[in-house]
Amino acid sequence: MTDANTEQPDLGAVALNADLGESFGAYTIGNDEALMPLIQSANVACGFHGGDPLVMQRTLELAKEHGVSVGAHPSYPDLQGFGRRAMTVSLPEMEALVAYQIGALMGISAKVGWPVTHVKPHGALNNFACENRPAAEAIVRAVRAVDPQLILVAPVLSELEREGREQGLKTAGEIFADRAYTAKGTLVSRGQPGAMIHEPEAALTHVVRMLDQSSVFPLDGSPALPCQAKTICVHGDGAQALATAKLLFEAIQKAGHALSPLPNHQFD
Repeated sequence: MTDANTEQPDLGAVALNADLGESFGAYTIGNDEALMPLIQSANVACGFHGGDPLVMQRTLELAKEHGVSVGAHPSYPDLQGFGRRAMTVSLPEMEALVAYQIGALMGISAKVGWPVTHVKPHGALNNFACENRPAAEAIVRAVRAVDPQLILVAPVLSELEREGREQGLKTAGEIFADRAYTAKGTLVSRGQPGAMIHEPEAALTHVVRMLDQSSVFPLDGSPALPCQAKTICVHGDGAQALATAKLLFEAIQKAGHALSPLPNHQFD
């Protein structure tokens, strides 16, 4: 693949993205080497929920090798809970911790020679900002302060997506291959029945339906919610992540949707 940041914008493309670089120290999480050739954009942990400086470096080197665009994946400071536990932090602290993590990845990026082009909040931080407008504002302010050219990856129909667009960031609406939706367009909580889509074939049916009809479909059978998605997440730590990514990589293209890294997309 050519440099993800030099191609002309692809008007009808989507990007498969995965959360990578989440290993740290002696602990290995996910299968980054196998996933990297199948995705177009990678969200790299910045040390707060996973990752460490050497893991970050190796992940960027691997992304550079495969022409995969990379983004910072900031979270609450919650290594023990993998960033999936709710935490109470002030808005100034939230803004600072997001900027801090983006900056950490940018330092490694300069060393490797492969640019950071997007930001995607992780876990509980992302979930909170999706429904809490002040939190969304704080995260967007942090991204803009570091580099207003960064792409914000935000779940479709969320406060974070709306705020990114209102503050003028390039904003990529995201849908999830392995998660179910509520009637409000938010993700069903992981602890609820049916929240997770484990089988690769079911994930593929879910994704193609959302892409073809430009909508998400609530688990409870409520009416479809129209949206525009530019990227599809496959969680890198899931047991079926690799099988799901392989199936999506092949089938999405067969269904007529081009796959291209996020910097190649056109943004309104």
